[in-house]
Amino acid sequence: MAQAPATSANTSPTDPASTALAGSWRLLSYDVEVKNTGEMFPPMGDRPTGYVMFAPEGRVWFVLTGEGREAGETDQEKARLLETVIAYTGRWRIEGDTWITAVDVAWNPAWVGTEQRRQFKLDGERLQVLTPWRVMPNWADKGETRSIITFERARETR
Repeated sequence: MAQAPATSANTSPTDPASTALAGSWRLLSYDVEVKNTGEMFPPMGDRPTGYVMFAPEGRVWFVLTGEGREAGETDQEKARLLETVIAYTGRWRIEGDTWITAVDVAWNPAWVGTEQRRQFKLDGERLQVLTPWRVMPNWADKGETRSIITFERARETR
């Protein structure tokens, strides 16, 4: 995949990488890769749904939901729904091939006030996003993992 051009830390809406990312992207896949073994698995099922939207004014919205979600009725069922959603928003900027979000609202309060860094690659109408390698609490027994999230440019019609 071709990478977006490098840009400065103070990315403006007219920078090539920002212009290339601006708009809506529909989720195609969400996989996790295990560093030690190369194993890949879909933590939210084979058909998760989601979008990422990059506003040229500098705000990003990201939402990803797991396959087969159903409304919860009990408190426990409702709480379990949090295991199959990722959602946040904040100001975004580009540094080289990294998209950085200064999170100000999130499904997980621990993310608020943090900067989330994601390496990205653009290939035409496809956007691949990679999280840094780290030990995730959800599957700590696997060691270091990273998420590989693939989107395609959304072409909405009325």
